[in-house]
Amino acid sequence: MASTTAAATLRVRFPRATLSRYWDAPARLLVEMGQMIWFALTAIGLIPFAVRRYHRELLRMVAQMGMGTGAMAVAGGTSAIVGFITLSAGSLVAIQGFASLGNIGVEAFTGFLAAMVNVRFVAPVAAGQALAATVGAGATAELGAMRISEEIDALEVMSIRSIAYLASTRIVAGFVVIIPLYGLAITLAFLSAQVTTILFYGQSAGTYNHYFHTFLRLDDVGWSFAEVILVAVVVMTTHCYYGYTAKGGPVGVGEAVGRSMRLSLITIVVVVVLTAMAIYGNNPNFNLTG
Repeated sequence: MASTTAAATLRVRFPRATLSRYWDAPARLLVEMGQMIWFALTAIGLIPFAVRRYHRELLRMVAQMGMGTGAMAVAGGTSAIVGFITLSAGSLVAIQGFASLGNIGVEAFTGFLAAMVNVRFVAPVAAGQALAATVGAGATAELGAMRISEEIDALEVMSIRSIAYLASTRIVAGFVVIIPLYGLAITLAFLSAQVTTILFYGQSAGTYNHYFHTFLRLDDVGWSFAEVILVAVVVMTTHCYYGYTAKGGPVGVGEAVGRSMRLSLITIVVVVVLTAMAIYGNNPNFNLTG
């Protein structure tokens, strides 16, 4: 009797359909990875076609991503979001750096820490997360709504290449928009770290600026821009894929937004870590001993 009751309880808690989903998970993961790679290669390969044929849509996406539409345009759109996030991130670098370095008596190196950490790790990750949370999630929801309302099928009927029109234009727009946005972001990160260290912790401006300008390398800034551009392309490709392939009605669109955000947050960190290892793995490009 006890064994029968236990078996019935297990069947209720773990039905066969659910168990079969776990058994099929590796195969479904491989299929989805293949579809995502095919979509990414197709969308990137159609970029020249999209720039030639759909330049009006491309300009509209650049304006929408940069300054937003409707109520978002009043607050500055994505630029305001990226600016506030990197502003707080730069302040946190200064706060933690000054406190940690002060424990060993070398708080004068806070400028060095702000110059190195902000450029190489903090600013690219913060800008990528802001882009994913604003533009990326919006692109997934927009394309998902078009998919379930059969607007994408209507574009195909009108002989419009839907991937080029919807995905390639958004990838190019993200590539274009992220350059000035990241310039603003990295400037605010530097400014917030300097203000926090000098104004709140009382460190002299000469000491901070000396170590900051000594260890801030122009090639690091260039690599940082290349890094965040790669992050933007990966983020926009990921979100466009999940929006383009959404199914299951409004609930499916919500699930697609959640899955795209989870994958974007993971890929942002992975891209930043891998690029940092490729650029600075063997040579960190700084020498404290002068």
